[in-house]
Amino acid sequence: METIATRPKSLTDLQFTYCPGCLHGVAHRLIAEVMDELDMRDNTMGVAPVGCSVFAYKFFNCDMAEAAHGRAPAVATGMKRARPSMHVFTYQGDGDLAAIGTAEIIHAANRGEKITRFFVNNAIYGMTGGQMAPTSLPGMKTSTSPYGRDTDDVGFPIKVSELMSALEAPYYIERVSLLTPQDIIKAKKAVRKALLFNKEGRGFSMVEFLSTCPTNWGLDAIESLEWAKENMLPYFPLGVYRDKSVEEA
Repeated sequence: METIATRPKSLTDLQFTYCPGCLHGVAHRLIAEVMDELDMRDNTMGVAPVGCSVFAYKFFNCDMAEAAHGRAPAVATGMKRARPSMHVFTYQGDGDLAAIGTAEIIHAANRGEKITRFFVNNAIYGMTGGQMAPTSLPGMKTSTSPYGRDTDDVGFPIKVSELMSALEAPYYIERVSLLTPQDIIKAKKAVRKALLFNKEGRGFSMVEFLSTCPTNWGLDAIESLEWAKENMLPYFPLGVYRDKSVEEA
């Protein structure tokens, strides 16, 4: 029988340990498949910070480092500048990248560091107990906003892709979804562009994945997908927010 699908070589043999319905595993596979297709694995380093994304160091079959909460862009910057020939990426959640790591991601983007950021937005702190994140939606109930996010009190959700695209230096920024098979196919194309630009040394790139957190949302896997489609997609529009390769064409 012909084998038409195998586990990417850029993933380890360890079984994913994420909650049922979590889409981190989907994001991992897309990144690993593209690393294989671009023959990048042996020359790639990744950074996994605090949060559910910390487990990435166990699952990606390339050199990986852990960073303090929010500091992955700073660590990745040091790695890339020390070893310019290496391809470097970070894998971060919204609580990590858009809260404690806001300064690191903005200044890395503003400097145009030649690194790829994979940003998983599920609108909540996952690992640490379901607290309100910078991306939690208006009215969204969390363990620290049991009556719903009050925008008069804590402000509005941060739209990271839009924020990054306001800077001059970033080369490529796109927000994609992991909520349907069709979305996943489109997401892989964005991952490929980001890693190809990384391989070519073109500059800062970021792919934002809209994802789910069934456990902390208090929903099952299917319900969480529907909730995200109904609530996250309208607030966080999908699309390309910066692509300098088009401007250069």
